[in-house]
Amino acid sequence: MLHPGLYEQVINNALNRELSEVPETRKSTAPIDTAEASKVLAQYLTEVVQKGLDNVQDNGGGIEAQIALANQIVSTIQTTTKEPDFAALGVDQRAEQLLALLRENDPRLATGKAAKDIERPETSLAQSSLFTGAIHEPQMYTELKKEIVSADHIDMLVSFIKWSGLRLLMDELRQFTQNGGELRIITTSYMGATDVKAIEELRQLPNTKIKVSYDTKRTRLHAKTYVFYRDTGFTTAYVGSSNLSNAAISSGLEWNVKVTRKDLPETIDKIAATFESYWNAGEFEYYNEGQRERLARALKAEKYSETDHSGIYTLDILPYSYQQEILDKLEAERTVRGHNRNLVVAATGTGKTVISALDYKRFCKQHPGKPCRLLFVAHREEILKQSLYTFRAVLKDANFGELLVGNYKADSIEHLFISIQTFNSQDFTAKTVADFYDYIVVDEFHHAAAPTYQKLLEYYQPHILLGLTATPERMDGKSILDYFGGRVAAEIRLPEAIDRKLLCPFQYFGVTDTADLSSLKWRTGGYDKAELSNLYTFSGMVAQRRADLVVNSILKYVTDIDEVKGLGFCVSIEHARFMADYFNTHAIPSIALTGDSSDEERNTAKQQLVSGEIRFIFVVDIYNEGVDIPEVNTVLFLRPTESLTVFLQQLGRGLRLAENKECLTVLDFIGQANKKYNFEEKFTALLSNTTHSVSREIKEGFVSAPKGCYIQLEKIAAKYVLDNISSSYDRTSGLVARAASFTEDTGLPLTLGDFLDYYHLDPRAIYSKKVCFSRLCVRAGAASDFAEPLEETMTKALARFAVVDSRRWIRFLLELLPKLDNTDFAALSPVEKRMLQMFYVTLWGKTAESWEDKEVLDNLYALSDSPVLLGELQALLQYQYDRIDFIDEPVDVGFDCPLDLHCTYTRDQLLVALDFLKPATVREGVKWLPEKQLDVFFVTLNKADKDYSPTTMYKDYSINESLFHWQSQSTTAENSATGQRYIHHREKGSRVLLFVREFKAEARFGGAGAYTYLGTVNYVKHEGSRPMNITWRLNRPIPAKFLKKTNKLVVG
Repeated sequence: MLHPGLYEQVINNALNRELSEVPETRKSTAPIDTAEASKVLAQYLTEVVQKGLDNVQDNGGGIEAQIALANQIVSTIQTTTKEPDFAALGVDQRAEQLLALLRENDPRLATGKAAKDIERPETSLAQSSLFTGAIHEPQMYTELKKEIVSADHIDMLVSFIKWSGLRLLMDELRQFTQNGGELRIITTSYMGATDVKAIEELRQLPNTKIKVSYDTKRTRLHAKTYVFYRDTGFTTAYVGSSNLSNAAISSGLEWNVKVTRKDLPETIDKIAATFESYWNAGEFEYYNEGQRERLARALKAEKYSETDHSGIYTLDILPYSYQQEILDKLEAERTVRGHNRNLVVAATGTGKTVISALDYKRFCKQHPGKPCRLLFVAHREEILKQSLYTFRAVLKDANFGELLVGNYKADSIEHLFISIQTFNSQDFTAKTVADFYDYIVVDEFHHAAAPTYQKLLEYYQPHILLGLTATPERMDGKSILDYFGGRVAAEIRLPEAIDRKLLCPFQYFGVTDTADLSSLKWRTGGYDKAELSNLYTFSGMVAQRRADLVVNSILKYVTDIDEVKGLGFCVSIEHARFMADYFNTHAIPSIALTGDSSDEERNTAKQQLVSGEIRFIFVVDIYNEGVDIPEVNTVLFLRPTESLTVFLQQLGRGLRLAENKECLTVLDFIGQANKKYNFEEKFTALLSNTTHSVSREIKEGFVSAPKGCYIQLEKIAAKYVLDNISSSYDRTSGLVARAASFTEDTGLPLTLGDFLDYYHLDPRAIYSKKVCFSRLCVRAGAASDFAEPLEETMTKALARFAVVDSRRWIRFLLELLPKLDNTDFAALSPVEKRMLQMFYVTLWGKTAESWEDKEVLDNLYALSDSPVLLGELQALLQYQYDRIDFIDEPVDVGFDCPLDLHCTYTRDQLLVALDFLKPATVREGVKWLPEKQLDVFFVTLNKADKDYSPTTMYKDYSINESLFHWQSQSTTAENSATGQRYIHHREKGSRVLLFVREFKAEARFGGAGAYTYLGTVNYVKHEGSRPMNITWRLNRPIPAKFLKKTNKLVVG
């Protein structure tokens, strides 16, 4: 009898009969994923075989009968596979298990001991178990002692090590390492809990390596794992809550799971892979004799949180990966596009100044022997002091730079940190020539549209101008982007900053609003403000009912109204005052602040909110700089925010970290909206690396919310959002409607680039609908009709061109496409012919045998007869070029190959670029090209069709930016010709090329996933055979933006 609920059950004949009588709506089935089939079926068979063996026993059959059945199964497998190896796997008639084996010259034999005397753990080496500290089970530390002496190699990962815990195991560890066992330990200076003595004792053991992280703000390592590797294959690991302290491993209510390789091989693989990834990460540093003082200092600082900066100038300050991503993007802006005025947008508290200091350090490296004069401008003394300190730390120079602000006088102006007030009052431009400074940083750049900054920005001509801001939108509506060619060079996305614990997590509740906005007037870029204000403030019962809903929602969702420190964002001054009055009459003390409020009023309001005298400040949604209160723990969105930037800015007001602030509660009131209102981009901005559409995220409960965050929409609110999204982007009609009113809504001409930019769309959002942008414009009545021979072919191909990001290839095509009629294709250079072949296979899905073939030439010339679509293809390529945010470079593969490092290509494009003209014949993940002496690896990181599959995830992944773990095909043996070629590729003169993609298929837009080229790799080591697990070293490191995809083990 089947019970209702969740299953993951292989459907057998009995189940099939039962299910055939259940209506379709009551059952959900799915095909077994081919990538996981062997695991799923083997698991199912385990149950069947076990039942069968039990049955044999129950019917009086002894162990011999059970062995006979087991051998029948083995013999069936051998007959089916015709692999002779299986014949040797029959169970021997003696019905015994091997328990131990000693080396020929094992010293224990000399003392009269035998293999049967070896100590072994009480718990099984083949079956997983749980330790809870219960009376009848073995003590954790006694088990650890026995695991230690019977292992070949040990890895330990603990956040701290106490001498009280270590001394219980010290004799066994000494014995283990003296007998040649390898011991690796990773720990941290977390909370100052580690004992220096414990680390020192470990350091003195032979064959022992220790790595310590001193940067606990960055590392946050709380894992506790002990792994005992055995060459016999019976590896075990203990994972749980016990650090190396006496209380944790001998008493205390600690839970620890013992995992065995025989039972849970994928879990052991993940443990091994994660440990390897940490071991090779930059923040864990080798501990040796000379480090004792440093460890003692770090532990003391952690304990007492001292603000002792003495050691800061000796520490190398390395960028976090999100900072490295920004540095990479800045470099790309300058190198790819020649833009030397760059704006970085990042939330307050995310280390913008460190980024500018690291960027300046790189600038100095690129200009050795030059003075590299620096001007750092900000509007507050406190910011300047902190920035100077950061620059000194990054440059490791305690004497770098001078302050010129308030009472500080500068002896030299070569590297100057100056306030804008001092700059203007001292008429600084008159004292320096326009190109005196090479590198200028303007912090909090959103002030720069103010007249005080004009002189500075118009006068100087530095090599690089770097603007830093949390808020690119300004109070007076002037955009600061004009100073930067209309571009933001790089930004730290909100979810990333939360994942990094730079900002506080949020819990977002989408509350169903009573106000219906669908019939309100829509002007350029948003609702008519006056109409909104009237509805929310002066509409009598409607406004009262809505204000009542706001109060009730607060009481429903917040923990304790007396603890609330809230901000409410309103549409107008009247609305803000109305809300404050309404709250006050309902015993929630509140005030309204407007653009007219004096500084004194603002400061008083701030103090009252922090001290708890008032609960809410209502502000108008113009950028309210006076309201910067880290303690804010509740935010109300009392009006729809059309501008994504303003929405994130307002949300950011509540995301600052503060003492005793657990998370930010966000209440967003969602009513029926105008069709043009963009919900999709708002939710996309709140989600971490999702590959799914917002509609799917809503239906699945926002699984991609950042760590520690929660997003929930009330039922009707969710329906409003889903209806809005499906009518605007999920359907072609929605895109047509957007295109029809685009110029009226935005004041911009309707071009492909502007349309995609304004609505934050991926080009494939259009092309996956089997329609081209030109046809969309015709349907919208915004362009004249056209009839072109290649429309159908081109429309299909445009989605494949929407992932092109190779500078060299795009430049070649943009040059070639306008003059197709006047090009002698046969006379192109070899590398140009390869690029043309890549273009040809992308457009027509087949390769050109010869550039003089009539069909090939007809196809190419037909492009000129389709001017509208040819124009769209050029616009798409230009759009792709403008979005390149990394620097590619050629890769030496022994011939003139057009594939460039870190660019993305489809399988067909990359194979024809390597002169293999039958790309459709390549089905497997490896291709050997003997005439080029190249091994080409096509790696799909997530082999299963679902996002998370522990069975297949730990076969191929990057260990760090330079090492990649790869598993060969299951038939490749280490002594085969292929295995030997992999191992000895350098001596044999062949090269190995690595192409990687995250998923087989593009989840949101359909179609096969394209591959990113990680360049050539060199063999480091391997384990196993059939399959071989090989570690490769990349010749060029993986950039930060790809690393989070290739390294599945990175946390936070």
